[in-house]
Amino acid sequence: MSEIILEKVTKQFGRVKAVDDVSFRAEAGKFVVLLGPSGCGKSTVLRLIAGLEEPTQGRILIDGRDVTKLAPEKRKVSMVFQSYALFPHLSVAENIVFGLKVRRLPAQKRKQRLAKVVDLVGLTEQLDRKPWQLSGGQRQRVALARAIVAENSICLMDEPLSNLDAQLRHGMRVEIRALQQRLGMTVVYVTHDQVEAMSMADRIVLIREGRIEQEGSPEELYARPATMFAARFIGTPAMNLVALADGASGAVIRGSADALLPGPGAGLTLGVRPEHVRLEEDEAGPGVHATVTSAEYHGADTIVTVQVGGETLFVRAPGQLALAAGAKVRLAWDPEAAHLFDSETGLRAVDVRQQARVAAAQHRKTG
Repeated sequence: MSEIILEKVTKQFGRVKAVDDVSFRAEAGKFVVLLGPSGCGKSTVLRLIAGLEEPTQGRILIDGRDVTKLAPEKRKVSMVFQSYALFPHLSVAENIVFGLKVRRLPAQKRKQRLAKVVDLVGLTEQLDRKPWQLSGGQRQRVALARAIVAENSICLMDEPLSNLDAQLRHGMRVEIRALQQRLGMTVVYVTHDQVEAMSMADRIVLIREGRIEQEGSPEELYARPATMFAARFIGTPAMNLVALADGASGAVIRGSADALLPGPGAGLTLGVRPEHVRLEEDEAGPGVHATVTSAEYHGADTIVTVQVGGETLFVRAPGQLALAAGAKVRLAWDPEAAHLFDSETGLRAVDVRQQARVAAAQHRKTG
């Protein structure tokens, strides 16, 4: 197993910084996902690790060895591409061992490795077929097998599932993660799909405009987003983010009179995930009064869209809810489910629970 370290890596194309001062560590045997929107620089980071691009600044280390200027073929990494990159005139078996043949590995060793890897990826019955005779999922397995057969301890994957339909993507996510754990490979995986990242990663590196927005476990990015961008990028539907204002008795959503927090709200944005909002049809009691604008039944849950003052919020409620447009409801959530961000910088502000405790302590002192 191998460890990868990036130290203050920058890649500039002309005046454009595609990668800007990126540092992170992919520990040996871990599955690290580079996540972000299209054009954020995540694939460029992968190409830098592979040696297909050279950094403008910074260092790349593999197992403590500086490989920044080392040729790709000397880095001992495998790579899986979005396009599969299979030779159409070669059989499955020939595609898988092509790299071994180029490296002049003896035929008997090629045969042994082939037998081992096709069993791992479930291609035993397809060895003589050509790529055009395979399904999308099978072609992706061939690309995976070709990466595994090289027996490198590092595998780089650039959006390998984006050409598959939703059902195949789910199955391949499970297969890739199981293979990685079974073989103990260090994997760096690029995707724009937060579902892939959340379900597969040991650690996620969220990238925005060439810079790391947040790094952590899937649980950390979901439960404690560092910025408003991170808050909205993780989760479906995305986290509700609403601007707060100063009200008569505390912070309120603009256009609403219901106090959400003690103290001023101007300059702050409140975040709460749709699945953490409770929807009460009884308008009496604490909470935020809202008006239903729509309700979409998805089978396991219902996505309810509501209007609070001048803001639109989403509620993800289990099961089926029969709510007509115009219905009056009350929204509530636990204090620990709420997040505060600085509206100007987008950075995480004082924890909501901490603010509530400080306000309560001040009240006791003055009371």
